[in-house]
Amino acid sequence: MTAIGSTNRLQRDALGLPQIVASTLANIAPAMSFFFGFGGIVGGAGVAAPITILVAMVVILFLTNTLAEFSKYRPSTGSFVTFIGMAFGPAAGAAASVFVVFGYVVAASSVVVISGGWAHDTLKLFLGIDVPWQLLSLIATGIVGVLVARGVALSTTWAAIFFYFELALLLIGAVVMLVVNWGHLSLAPFEWSHLSGGLKGIGAGFPIAIYLFIGWENSATLAEETRDARRNVPRALIIGTLSIGVLYLFLAYATEIAFHNNAAAIGKSTIPFVDAIKASAAGLLILAYLAGLTSIFSSLLGLTNSQARILFNSSREGLLPGFFGKIHPRFRTPYVAMWAYVLVAFAIVIVFGWRIDPVDLFFDTGSLGTIPVIITYLITNLALPVYMLRHHRGEFSPVRHAVVPIVGTVLMLFPLWGLIQPGQPSPLNLFPWISLGVLVLSIAYGVVLAKRDPELVRKIGSYVADADYEPSSGDRR
Repeated sequence: MTAIGSTNRLQRDALGLPQIVASTLANIAPAMSFFFGFGGIVGGAGVAAPITILVAMVVILFLTNTLAEFSKYRPSTGSFVTFIGMAFGPAAGAAASVFVVFGYVVAASSVVVISGGWAHDTLKLFLGIDVPWQLLSLIATGIVGVLVARGVALSTTWAAIFFYFELALLLIGAVVMLVVNWGHLSLAPFEWSHLSGGLKGIGAGFPIAIYLFIGWENSATLAEETRDARRNVPRALIIGTLSIGVLYLFLAYATEIAFHNNAAAIGKSTIPFVDAIKASAAGLLILAYLAGLTSIFSSLLGLTNSQARILFNSSREGLLPGFFGKIHPRFRTPYVAMWAYVLVAFAIVIVFGWRIDPVDLFFDTGSLGTIPVIITYLITNLALPVYMLRHHRGEFSPVRHAVVPIVGTVLMLFPLWGLIQPGQPSPLNLFPWISLGVLVLSIAYGVVLAKRDPELVRKIGSYVADADYEPSSGDRR
């Protein structure tokens, strides 16, 4: 493997463990995800909806193991693309780069649209100001683009500030709910007997519960800029997943207690947490809306920092056009990939946002974008045992490198089926076919590119997080 010049490198040692954990949590956006997702989970599982969230957290931990193991051996800004490419070859890596970038950009547009929609509703409700939500989405996109382009430390700091402010507001609201409704405290939300339909009830809300955790993988793409990435990235993945899972369980419990464990009432509520705050302490309603605003903005910062780096690294390694692989000479950021990423996400919003309500567009783009992301999760799980046997056979662990990722793959088939199963209403019934079409085109692109560039096999994974790292004999090809 050839040495890589420093001019092609992102800023080294810019982030520590606290920064990448905060960036991961910001990307997940617990307020935004929980606000719009919890009602659907309750609709499937009933009062014991927190059990569905707990099961989803366990499943995500299976995936966390896969990404953590890969990051110990080859921490890379390319994340999924690098890991798939090194396991299955350059054609698979090139295909993954197109497929996952498509999924991430479409999913990012859901955050862009809701940034404007939520800001519009907040301004109108509390200040009586009616600003077009499309304009507010544009302003949010522009601010995020400037911050992420001016330095990973700067943008990550702001993402952390917004996230911890969001966290404080959520915790205050949840505690107030519990105090006001202390007479209804019980363990019913965690009792199997209150689970509607048993395992079927868990399955009904499982795709939504998995969606709550999307973004858990954020820290893997920040590896090149993280101090001691081989140690800190795996730790951040695990800490982030466990932390957000515990937070969701607490918010779910508080919301159900505020509704007096009335699953039917929760199911009828568009945003249960907001309605629970309104019923428990109407004067604190502004906290819920501010939490939503900070959640959405911190998510935009986190996902742009993280996901645009996959586009950047894929371009840097020759899998995608080199134009996106440029680094800002002063700030050492992948500014071209970042601006392209957020502007394409905004363009999706503008094209479809004139005919569709912001909340509906949020759900539509989120659902479509999640399908390629989950498929990429599955392929990465299967890539781990292949990679270990090809490159680190002597360190192969049957449980950690085979059983755990394979079980995780099987478990992830359930939320994937929930997104692609036949009989869904329009436009959800079109999304599996759109995803399949993009997957076929991605595979064709990968096969053609691999044939045109025989050296591609040496380029994938050539930018490890540690610039001075000397690959083991198993990593040499």
